[in-house]
Amino acid sequence: MKEYRKGPVVLRGRNVPTTSTSERLLDEQHRADWLHGDPWRVLRIQSEFVEGFGALAELGPAITVYGSARSHPDSAEYRAGIEVGRLLVEAGYAVITGGGPGCMEAANRGAEEAGGVSVGLGIELPFEQSMNEHINLGINFRYFFVRKTMFVKYSQGFIALPGGFGTLDELFECLTLVQTRTVRRFPIVLFGSAYWGPLVAWMRDTVEADGKISPHDLDLIHVTDDPQEAVALATAQRDGA
Repeated sequence: MKEYRKGPVVLRGRNVPTTSTSERLLDEQHRADWLHGDPWRVLRIQSEFVEGFGALAELGPAITVYGSARSHPDSAEYRAGIEVGRLLVEAGYAVITGGGPGCMEAANRGAEEAGGVSVGLGIELPFEQSMNEHINLGINFRYFFVRKTMFVKYSQGFIALPGGFGTLDELFECLTLVQTRTVRRFPIVLFGSAYWGPLVAWMRDTVEADGKISPHDLDLIHVTDDPQEAVALATAQRDGA
């Protein structure tokens, strides 16, 4: 039976909604009932921040690993994700992912098998993406912006395995925050040169060449095919390398 998580509530069968909380928040401005509903939404949003801060405040050093939920367990990026998760734990870090399957599951699996803290920050979606079984600290959010805050606030670096729109969204948000010095500069590592190389080339040959970013902005990105190098780059700031 289809299962849907709405914050801490589990819904099944005909109770499964067809829209997400974030969609309803952003979509109902054409009706006047937002005047009555939105103040209560603010309290719900506040509660998500409180729950997230409370659960993660004592997490310690952590690296966020992004990546596709669609990567198969027999794929090269899945195997790399396991290795990255393991190496991060061995380097003294907790591993944070979006909590789903694919590359996220791989990084959580590597962290769990290495005996480390394996964190999943899930999100309510119209199509259920349940927490993978390798998480030992999981939080399910209703709102994307609350979830994104937790990724940034509790990570000392980011490693992006091959991924789709969600991974690109998180990658460019992190780049923007670092570029604008909204947050301190921390490492952003792209794993898989064949996958990420064309994107980096486009940013250099089109975006930078047209003056839309500065040449040194691309120095914020590190590309590698080596899990050990990815972990070394992502942890360099704290370790003083």
